[in-house]
Amino acid sequence: MADPVAAKSSFLCMYMSSHPDTLVAYAKWFGKVEEPIQSADMTGIDTKGMNLRCTLKSGQKKEVRVPIEPPLKSYDDVKPRLLEMKAIAQEGLGMIKTPVLSELHIPLSSLEVVLLLSVICYLVFFPQDSGHPIWGPAKWWYEIAGEKTKYALIFFGVCHVFEMMYVTYLSYIYKTGFVNGVIYVFMTLLSGYHIWRDIRKRAQAARINSVMKVE
Repeated sequence: MADPVAAKSSFLCMYMSSHPDTLVAYAKWFGKVEEPIQSADMTGIDTKGMNLRCTLKSGQKKEVRVPIEPPLKSYDDVKPRLLEMKAIAQEGLGMIKTPVLSELHIPLSSLEVVLLLSVICYLVFFPQDSGHPIWGPAKWWYEIAGEKTKYALIFFGVCHVFEMMYVTYLSYIYKTGFVNGVIYVFMTLLSGYHIWRDIRKRAQAARINSVMKVE
């Protein structure tokens, strides 16, 4: 299957030729070029990365491969991803500030997972010696699945612990505030990736907005 971005590489290289400062930021931050750079040109781009030719202040030329991670899925992903990468590079180089996400936002999709988790807990922690009819469906399910549901809950719990650590890091980076950070971490315990995915999505939107304002 042909690379959808590489097919339009020439056009993108021509377009980016009018943004040399952005290419220099890519080279220094993502390409790890430590030498002083006078200018940079994009010589190619595909779904997995871009090729840059840097002219150093010493006069030497340096070829740099800048990875695009995760890889682009389509040509439509190019503009938002390059804008986000520009903002990340400029943040890292101290040219602009990291976005601040001080407003609490819990995606509705996370509440759906909380409901699912509640059902799983009902199926796992029901009192086996109780004869109350409310526990009938849980007992029926236990007769079919046995301990498998408990193992599934443990698996999700372990995954959510690692995701909680990641959300703690994101809350620190984007300065969500202590209270909001605690809420995000707690909600991650219940709903997993929905929280950190939403934080990253909002950070990307904020970065793109800041870059557009600068331009």
